[in-house]
Amino acid sequence: MSSYLVELQHNEEARLNALRDLGLLDTPPSESFDRLTRLASRLLGAPVSTISLTDHDRQWFKSKVGVDLAEIPREQAPCNYAIQDSKVFVVPDLKEDERFRDSPLVQAGIRFYAGAPLITRAGYGLGTICVVDVAPRQLEAEQEQALRDLAAMVMSQIELQNMIGRVDSASGLPNLYQLLEDLEGPGDATGTTATGIVIDFMPSDQASYSWRALGAEYGDNVVRDALRLIQRLIGKRGKLYHIDATRSAILLKDDHEIEPAALIEEILAKLREPIWCKGILVALAPVLGSYQFTPGAEAPRTIVRRLFNAVEDAQHADGSVASYDPEADQRATRKFVILNDFKHALEADGQLLLHYQPRIAFASGCRTSAEALLRWNHPALGAISPGEFVPLVERTALARPMTDWVLRGALAQAVAWNRQRQPLAVAINISAANLDEHDFAERVIAAVERSGLTPGCLELEFTESALARNNDCVLRQLLALKEFGAAIFIDDFGAGYSNMSYLQKLPVSAIKIDRSFVYGLEASPRNQKLVRAMIKLSHDLGYRVMAEGIESKAAWDLLASWECDEGQGYYLGRPMPADSLTAILDGGEAPLPGRAIA
Repeated sequence: MSSYLVELQHNEEARLNALRDLGLLDTPPSESFDRLTRLASRLLGAPVSTISLTDHDRQWFKSKVGVDLAEIPREQAPCNYAIQDSKVFVVPDLKEDERFRDSPLVQAGIRFYAGAPLITRAGYGLGTICVVDVAPRQLEAEQEQALRDLAAMVMSQIELQNMIGRVDSASGLPNLYQLLEDLEGPGDATGTTATGIVIDFMPSDQASYSWRALGAEYGDNVVRDALRLIQRLIGKRGKLYHIDATRSAILLKDDHEIEPAALIEEILAKLREPIWCKGILVALAPVLGSYQFTPGAEAPRTIVRRLFNAVEDAQHADGSVASYDPEADQRATRKFVILNDFKHALEADGQLLLHYQPRIAFASGCRTSAEALLRWNHPALGAISPGEFVPLVERTALARPMTDWVLRGALAQAVAWNRQRQPLAVAINISAANLDEHDFAERVIAAVERSGLTPGCLELEFTESALARNNDCVLRQLLALKEFGAAIFIDDFGAGYSNMSYLQKLPVSAIKIDRSFVYGLEASPRNQKLVRAMIKLSHDLGYRVMAEGIESKAAWDLLASWECDEGQGYYLGRPMPADSLTAILDGGEAPLPGRAIA
């Protein structure tokens, strides 16, 4: 092959690479380009105008006015000739030109063509902006200049689109917006699938520590090095995107030469090798999520959301790899709906309500208090278990209004019971987030004072994990509540830290032995020893002891023999609406078997 032909082949390969790097081929119509084709049609008085890109074997129309064709064969397209020079290429009559007389354009009735090449800064011809007409004609000098100016405007638009908003400034790679645009492409009639991969280089806490200790520039360098490594691995097999500070994405068109699972393992293995960055050896903790889809069959944002779900699942998966799981997606969607709708539930009538589970003194058999338990009847999802929605809400700013709602309702019910000469203390559960609120104790005290109840009518239940932090804010809040006269319970005792040393520092009134020790107590000699020891030790420290989860008379009798103070559980009464408990207090239900319970 002559040196001339080698040079031509090399230039054509470089031109095609430049074209593909811009990511314009097979993308949906864009108003910014359509505006220029309409302008060209008006300025040059032509019924048809297009912005076309010259691919390997076709001329593809990015924008068009007055024509229905999406593409034509490259060898029959005048634009194929136009990109070979910097001048405007004019064919007065296509039908009389042997190069084009058999082209689809002539068959469609087109006779005149004029096209200005779209030239990159490196000198590669990408395509043209052209006008065509159904009648032969000449191009005037003023019109030729207008077409050249429009070609420059198209190239400016291409460069702006490529650089602004679609390229990550730190890495120079296409960003999330470009990924979404690339996913807009039409589907393949053969149903060919594609695979998306999202890579998270390091957990958010590791990234945060690194950025704070070494600076943002260090973090950017680590990510850039990781991206270069991935780019070398995938080569021409896929397109790499930088979609977030520590996340990248890859689009692969599935074929016999690419096995996505093998590529994922290859990437993961390489990223797990330490990376030298500015003299520091960095160990990443990458996770990879993948999703296989049919191009054009799903909305781009749906595809990206599913990829994000997959990489989030990979954070907790064996091997740090996960593919999209529809069931996990549904669970995540349900969580979103729950959190999104809970604020409205707090303000709506009838969605939230309180049930009350009575607590009974072993010595007297009397009901001493009732624990207020939040229930939610969602208008679409139905009854939602508190075990599902409360932990979600507690991790958000809604923890404060949720606790305030329960506090108001429980105090109002306690006032009603007192007016009916059925005095009963109410207990409410407090989340760890509430103790971080500087005015929590102040709000509780003010609510009790407004209700007119004595402070002893309110019992506050905190989990061990909430109290074990033992910071100044927690201690200050608890001391204020204890001095006010409210009872402070440690809930689920034994299931958490169970450290008696922190108990001595906190103003605790009582402990509630976790139900896991009480359930089936009569059949577990080991739990019997543990519960008996917990009761004795707590009494020695001056605390009242309450056992929750009592579901049999045998468990009740054992706890009574060990001098437990109070009990709670299905054997004594399930959580119930306030009216049902009021009826029991009125004597409408038989007493506990073997006990004369008031």
